[in-house]
Amino acid sequence: MTRFARFAWGLLAYDIGVAAWGAYVRATGSGAGCGRHWPLCNGEVMPRAPRMETLVELSHRVSSGAALVLTVGLLAWSRRSYPRGHCVRAGATTATAFMVTEAALGAALVLFELVAHDASAKRAFSVSLHLVNTFLLLGSTALTAWWASGFAPPARVRGQGLAAWSTLVPLAAMLLVGTTGALTALGDTLFPSASIALGVAQDFAPHAHWFVRLRALHPLLATMTATTIVIAGGITRTCRPTRTVSIASRVAAGLAVVQVAGGLLDVLTLAPVWLQLVHLVLADAVWIALVLTAAAALSVPSHLGEEESGRTAGAPEVGRAARELRG
Repeated sequence: MTRFARFAWGLLAYDIGVAAWGAYVRATGSGAGCGRHWPLCNGEVMPRAPRMETLVELSHRVSSGAALVLTVGLLAWSRRSYPRGHCVRAGATTATAFMVTEAALGAALVLFELVAHDASAKRAFSVSLHLVNTFLLLGSTALTAWWASGFAPPARVRGQGLAAWSTLVPLAAMLLVGTTGALTALGDTLFPSASIALGVAQDFAPHAHWFVRLRALHPLLATMTATTIVIAGGITRTCRPTRTVSIASRVAAGLAVVQVAGGLLDVLTLAPVWLQLVHLVLADAVWIALVLTAAAALSVPSHLGEEESGRTAGAPEVGRAARELRG
């Protein structure tokens, strides 16, 4: 694996950590810790005698700023190391674009005061958009690392037949369930329950906020999505019987099942902050596994037979082995 590929994988792990820390900011109500100021914190570069909420929000801004710098570095490095039109270049460019959008969305949340105890429809929309953008950022960074590691570049989706449906439908389902999950987590923060019985009563109360009502809908959607991922993974392995596709799809299915179990535990324990963070990291991992499954499956032309598909999927490994022998 090249130094660039290792850097890209490391950046992906760092971005997941930044996203989890952002969830901690939301779960602890620290989003207003720097007031209505961005990029300054309470009008200062370094606040004097800051409160705990201010330290939490400021640390998130610093870590997010570092992620932006590292992503721009990934883009610059890709342009130096890969020729024009290379898929790694395209992946790094896309990741940088989504990182800039990520920063803009974070700034908008602060400047429009869609933080702390705000329960408006505007905040719901911004949180949903933020979640989708984070998924797309992680996906594009993962693809950059994947292609830089020597895996085959993508083929056209058109003409891939059933393999295209079995990989793209789970991705769309994850975007939907991820959005409802983000809103459910926000509801848990704004409308906490003292017990499971009280939480169920809140969920079905006639005048309950719609954030609260989502707490009953999200587990159902999550279970349906996990079932879709497991079934679609089996179809993908049948359409593209290669080792890479098999591993990626099985990892995605396994993580989806663990994700549902984690969600159930989250409900039973009344959504403690640490478990919310674990739940989010698992969701990110499922999304990344699905993206890489699609990348592996759709990189194989649909007209190839099983034997030739295996050789195509194994080409990067063979190429790397040959380079090591020559070295």
